Amino acid sequence: MSDSAHLALIRRVYESRMAPDVTSEVMAPDLVWDITPGFPNAGVYHGWDDVAKNFFGKTVQNYESFGAVPEEFYADDAGHVFVYGHYHAETKTGNTADVRFIHLWTVRDGKAVSMRQAADSHILQEALKG
Repeated sequence: MSDSAHLALIRRVYESRMAPDVTSEVMAPDLVWDITPGFPNAGVYHGWDDVAKNFFGKTVQNYESFGAVPEEFYADDAGHVFVYGHYHAETKTGNTADVRFIHLWTVRDGKAVSMRQAADSHILQEALKG
């Protein structure tokens, strides 16, 4: 798989807004999802079912809307795709936040095998305070 194919695969995840048909096709069974300490529901999740249930399932409970807005994509020749962007969140208490992130994806054999996130968790934590 070429660098551009890796990039296209990960871009598809963002464009689909994590649509179930896309995530079931793109995410490897042994996916590792690593969320920055301090971020709501931070931790390391294993497999898409764990991510969907224990990260996204718990995260969305605090928001009217929450989404990742990618701004730039970069790929290297080792199967990594870097995505720079921001989260746009509207909390249930009426606060909004735009939080910068960088996601480092690793792609092997046409599947996403890991995603490591770094984000400004302080801004999001402040918005959640109400």
